[in-house]
Amino acid sequence: MRPIRRGTSPIAFDFEDYKDAKPDLVARLGSYCSFCERRIATNLAVEHVQPKGLAAYSHLIGRWENFLLACVNCNSSKLVKDVKVANLLLPDRDNTFAALQYLRDGSIEASPSAVAAGLVKIVSDTLALTGLDKAALNSPDANGRQVALDRVRQRMEAWLIADESRADLTADPLNLGLQRAIVNVATATGFFSIWMTVFQGEPSMLGRLIDAFDGTRASGCFEAVTGLAVSPAPNPDGLPAGGKL
Repeated sequence: MRPIRRGTSPIAFDFEDYKDAKPDLVARLGSYCSFCERRIATNLAVEHVQPKGLAAYSHLIGRWENFLLACVNCNSSKLVKDVKVANLLLPDRDNTFAALQYLRDGSIEASPSAVAAGLVKIVSDTLALTGLDKAALNSPDANGRQVALDRVRQRMEAWLIADESRADLTADPLNLGLQRAIVNVATATGFFSIWMTVFQGEPSMLGRLIDAFDGTRASGCFEAVTGLAVSPAPNPDGLPAGGKL
């Protein structure tokens, strides 16, 4: 999950219709699912951190601080699960990039930093919240070629694209046009954490990626020069139970 900062509400009161918050959310966070990181050009939903379907959180239906963005898969997996923010890692208040480790096979697991901090169960519960712990689907076409219909295989595809881009840059490291092109491909593809993982050791590229994904630099979760993760998250908006990692 990409750490983000949505900032203060663009209006002085709660939204009468929470859907009206979508333009401001997209402007500040980009057209990406706040959980799986896919770029969703259409049908990206305003997601309630604490679900609007539970009576206990009905007062938060129009609350800016309770909004993220979600794809249909993450949204339907999360549904009306009771979100106890103290028991989960959330991208608007924790350094979720530092907590999660993305692997070439499309899987996600607790990072060494999360393990050292004793957050393995919290990471597991976070992944389960939106189904990011699900296995890849077996979805071959008529010729037996696997088609990336699920989030796991789509992460694998993104890794391959990022890996090829890293190889191109290694062959021509001073090509600024190539660097810009790689960032453009990354933002068009989504999966920020995969691009950041593949480009570890390239601080210039890490900085470009952090700046290119809206709301990421403002989270304060990355060092300005090196692009390395800052932990614990500074949680600049003072959200409840923030800064767990």
